[in-house]
Amino acid sequence: MTYTKRLDGRKFDETREIEAKVGVVKNADGSALFRFGDTIAIAAVYGPKALHPQHLRDPERCVLRCNYDMLSFSVAERKKPGPTRRSQEISKVTEWALSPVIDLENYSNTVIDVHITVLQANASTRCAGINAAAMALANAGVSMKELVSSVSIGKIDRKKVVDLSKEEEDYEEGEGATDIPLGFTKSGDICLMQLDGKIRAEELKEVIRTGKKACKEIYEIQKKALEAVGEEI
Repeated sequence: MTYTKRLDGRKFDETREIEAKVGVVKNADGSALFRFGDTIAIAAVYGPKALHPQHLRDPERCVLRCNYDMLSFSVAERKKPGPTRRSQEISKVTEWALSPVIDLENYSNTVIDVHITVLQANASTRCAGINAAAMALANAGVSMKELVSSVSIGKIDRKKVVDLSKEEEDYEEGEGATDIPLGFTKSGDICLMQLDGKIRAEELKEVIRTGKKACKEIYEIQKKALEAVGEEI
């Protein structure tokens, strides 16, 4: 069976409806919400602040700590509370994706804590979390070179699609589905690339081009949300 159209009627290069808001957690130094369709993530930033215990401090740069988690009711089958191997992995790749754009050298001996919580999950949760985290860091006034934008690119049979839904992730006919979370800086550098599934090496260039194009559109939405807060102030 050939995959001829997307299950929810979207074009192959179309994301789900996107929503971005800043300042959603009032007691945080910076916060943001980012939504891909039914996937909703919020991020709260605390810091830069003194790092304790003192022996963990770095006299040359700030320590970035990211914590990603999904609420128990965020998925159809209730998730067991607490960290999992998956959440620990996503926490670490989020740190790697964000670290290159933050001027960590400006905040020696301190820590920046980024807490990402998925309120509702329908695939692409790590991408939504990274987008929310980048906005929250900017909202906190953390010195950054540029924003990070993230999206998942899927391969279903031979079609490349943008922003996979859970139903598409679970697609099993033909060659099945491949999920490739990508992250880009505003200048176009890749800061995240993972692969779940199979893809031919020669197809990766097309995947990267498609992801970069989608992330440019996501960046504009992130930027608009941040600018709206500036206008209110």
